[in-house]
Amino acid sequence: MASASSLLSEEKFLCPICLEVFTEPVSTPCGHNFCSACIQKYWDSSDVCQCPFCKKTFSPRPELQVNTVLSELAAGFKTLVQVKASTPDPELLETAAVLCDICSEIKEKAVKSCLTCLVSFCEVHFEPHRRVAILKSHTLLDPVKDLDDRMCKTHNKITELYCTTDRACICALCFKTDHKGHCIVPLEEEYESMMAKKDDTVANILKMIQSRSEKIVEIENVVDVKQREAEKEKEASVQVFTDLINFIQRNQAELVEVIDERYRAEKQKAEGFLTELKAEIAELESRSNQLERLSQSEDHHLFLKSFPTLCAPLNKDWTSTHVHSNLSFEEVRDDVNQLKQRIDEIMEKLPEIKMKRMREHAVDLSLDPDTAYCSLVISQDGKQVQCGEKKQNLSPNPKRFEIYSDVLAKEGFTAGKFYYEVQVKGKTDWMVGLVRESVERKKDTRLSPKTGAWIIGLDDGIYSAYANPSVKITVKEKLEKVGIFVDYEKGIVSFYDVNSKSHIYSFTCCYFREKIYPYFGLQDNISGKNSAPLIIMPVPQTQ
Repeated sequence: MASASSLLSEEKFLCPICLEVFTEPVSTPCGHNFCSACIQKYWDSSDVCQCPFCKKTFSPRPELQVNTVLSELAAGFKTLVQVKASTPDPELLETAAVLCDICSEIKEKAVKSCLTCLVSFCEVHFEPHRRVAILKSHTLLDPVKDLDDRMCKTHNKITELYCTTDRACICALCFKTDHKGHCIVPLEEEYESMMAKKDDTVANILKMIQSRSEKIVEIENVVDVKQREAEKEKEASVQVFTDLINFIQRNQAELVEVIDERYRAEKQKAEGFLTELKAEIAELESRSNQLERLSQSEDHHLFLKSFPTLCAPLNKDWTSTHVHSNLSFEEVRDDVNQLKQRIDEIMEKLPEIKMKRMREHAVDLSLDPDTAYCSLVISQDGKQVQCGEKKQNLSPNPKRFEIYSDVLAKEGFTAGKFYYEVQVKGKTDWMVGLVRESVERKKDTRLSPKTGAWIIGLDDGIYSAYANPSVKITVKEKLEKVGIFVDYEKGIVSFYDVNSKSHIYSFTCCYFREKIYPYFGLQDNISGKNSAPLIIMPVPQTQ
């Protein structure tokens, strides 16, 4: 097994682009890891979207998510490096030169530090401590720097005691004031107590390093396996769709051939009719000419003999003869369109596909100050709103909410599909959704579809859809960003967890009747616990 030191080597946590420890690491489809900002900047500066490491190209540009496991490991590694950097190496402490504080010109190396005098002495200046009786009682130790840090900042006395209650070094006067009644022990006693635990602590640290090292190996192995699985899935999926495309193309060619065959048969039949009709017309024209000639002749015998033959009707009756064209394939087209819709439904079962298609209908919203409750504060760009510390003295406005901390967007909708995202991170209570333009704004009315509102929210730690009656919503993780998708014609309002791209809840069979507006409810801000703003987030552009 690889050693912990090799597994925790810095190279494993360095971004190949910036060569720094990962910040918000993301994984490309080929399995390589980069800082989110680094790879996005790299792709923005290039005409080709490819991996900087293996040069594999991607089309379209993939939507990358933060690799949470690698992010946590990188953060832990940063902490480990900082701790290591802030913990002096014992060998360095031994060899570090502490200079004498008494020497005035050339500073000699100190041999002892006095905690009573708070001074470090060289061999010459330390001599009185060896000889003078009162100085012999001072507390001495090997040379150390920063002796001032061992003084109590409040009482300017040496910190000789340790408060186990507050885990702080204190002086004798602190024991009688700020730490009165606390558990106090001599500094040396606490040192001995901690030193007794040192071996167990080191062993525990090594055990944690080992477990994390093994976890790194496990995760790297899983990533390798997942990469191979992804390649197999990609190959199999491409093959299925290629087969489907070939199947459709083959059937398209067969349908075109059937249409051509039917047309040729009808054309051939029609041409036969045309030939017969033209022949009969020629015959009739010939009879007409003969009759004309006979009528001008004085040969009565010939006229009477020929007239019955020339006046005899032709045998075929063309009144019931038609060219029946059966070239309509509307039923086939309808069935194919249904197949297309079914494929769309199948693909939209993948949350990434569903989210991408909804984002194609993203709209740019801004908050309407004329509708905002009097204590709400809207940012200058109109994208954020939060509860202010006091109510503002605002002029009356029929559009303004006067009971609760609510506000609407400026933009309203009467048709089509639209989508937007709202950040609710940090809020303990909130409501978001859609309301009709005529929604009640001056009275205390329960919001629901019956009163012209289609909203969800968080209240007392419970997520709910405010239907008739309210429906409790179960989510896997706490919501931080909510996506709202509306199909006005179909009467559907759907809510999604943007981070996990999962569906939360949908109102169906909605009858809007009038213009609808995005709604934002901030709820009460008791003791500042619900002070976080609601933010209209920019929707990432689909590739």
